[in-house]
Amino acid sequence: MDIKEIQNLIKFVAKSGASEVKLEMDDIKITIKTGSESDTTIVHQVPATHIPQAAPIAAQPVAAEAAKKTSEPVATEDSKYITIKSPIIGTFYRKPSPDKPLFVEVGQTIAEGDVLCVIEAMKLFNEIESEVSGKIVKVLVDDASPVEFDQPLFLVDPS
Repeated sequence: MDIKEIQNLIKFVAKSGASEVKLEMDDIKITIKTGSESDTTIVHQVPATHIPQAAPIAAQPVAAEAAKKTSEPVATEDSKYITIKSPIIGTFYRKPSPDKPLFVEVGQTIAEGDVLCVIEAMKLFNEIESEVSGKIVKVLVDDASPVEFDQPLFLVDPS
């Protein structure tokens, strides 16, 4: 079973609505649990004499497409701020390199297209640009922290 087959199986189980699926074959055991707060996938590979090695996954154009959806207005009940969210999974960095200054700081005014941070995913550094103009109110993630897809990164006051 290669990585694409496993990914397709995970997608199928997620769409089916099943809460747990276990699959056992000669050289692999897979347990997929859904329906909780976070989806959990456990893959156990039993050592065998001949297991084909999966090819490394290359960066996909999906990341570039997701980068276009960097921010979106989120209307919370008691907030007039816009939340800028992570378009990809990776490691969040506030600086382009350790010896450079921060991209943005709290209180700084930003415009559309300004680089807010970089997210490292699969050894690629993706610049995250603002799609809104305003003032940075809060940075919600610590530097060099892992971030999930759609995780809030910044709060921006558009006024």
